[in-house]
Amino acid sequence: MSPNQFVQQHETEWERLDALITASAAGFRRNKKKTPPPKDAVQPEHAAEFPALYRQVCQHLALARDRHYPPQLIERLNRLALAGHQALYSARTGLGQQVFDFVAHDFPDLIRRHALLFWTATALMYLPAALMAILVWAQPEMIYSMLDPAQVQEFEHMYRPGNANIGFKRDSDVNFLMFGHYIQNNISIGFRCFAGGLLLGLGTIGVLLFNGMLFGALATHLTRIGYAETFFQFVVGHSAFELTAIVLCGMAGLMLGHAVISPGRLTRREAIATAARVAVKIVYGAAGMLLIAAFIEAFWSSSKLIPPMGKFIVGAFLWLSVGAYFTFMGQSRNTPPLDANPK
Repeated sequence: MSPNQFVQQHETEWERLDALITASAAGFRRNKKKTPPPKDAVQPEHAAEFPALYRQVCQHLALARDRHYPPQLIERLNRLALAGHQALYSARTGLGQQVFDFVAHDFPDLIRRHALLFWTATALMYLPAALMAILVWAQPEMIYSMLDPAQVQEFEHMYRPGNANIGFKRDSDVNFLMFGHYIQNNISIGFRCFAGGLLLGLGTIGVLLFNGMLFGALATHLTRIGYAETFFQFVVGHSAFELTAIVLCGMAGLMLGHAVISPGRLTRREAIATAARVAVKIVYGAAGMLLIAAFIEAFWSSSKLIPPMGKFIVGAFLWLSVGAYFTFMGQSRNTPPLDANPK
């Protein structure tokens, strides 16, 4: 079927869905202002068409991509599917419900639909970490290829057994100050991961490689000198959120990098804009995880009041919870097949 025949066959359905979306948005604005609907407004009984039309447009979008139809047609269907999704699930809800829907469904579903990018970013961080761990274990002086002697001494002091607080030399009354420090540090790493994607993806790759190598080298060095329990009881609690969020920011950066390198049949600007609409949603979710990680790091990880075994048990539970969240959460709802790099 040619693109023109495809358009002629389904144009009526697309226009009808567009009209329902417009009416839904207008109705939402009227509800906020408490004004009566106009005489030509779409009636409630007609709104029952909405889910069926929305699913059809999602199918048409998938067909158009599979058949390599013109990018203008794909972009039109993509915008219509996105607008339909927002109208169907968000337009009639408040901000709190929209946030809940994003956390409970849209965010984990988005990660699963771009699983290849997620696992690529994961490999770019954890494989260098494993390699560096092996090198530092075999050649202890390799730690100085990542950190200078003063930095190594600082980390050794931070995780020395017997410190009043683990992780930093500080008093308990500055937990809020450290909370702010952790937020700044975590967000800066995540932002560099994401923004580095515009440099052909090389910036993102560099940040993931460096952070993975640093973690592997530091963890192995502290283990060799007998500080393993102190170090791992500190990182195990917040690492599930922090490390996963950094990977997600790297995933979003790789998405931008792919659009820069391979825009397909779109212009490079159009490809970047299309990818950014998806990538930014991933960064929103990752930012929330980084905030949670900073809170745990400031008020839980550094505390000496909790026994190490308690921290390890909670840390294992949090890792399992994060894995289960992205594996199973939000699988029941139908969503449009978004593609950051449509062909």
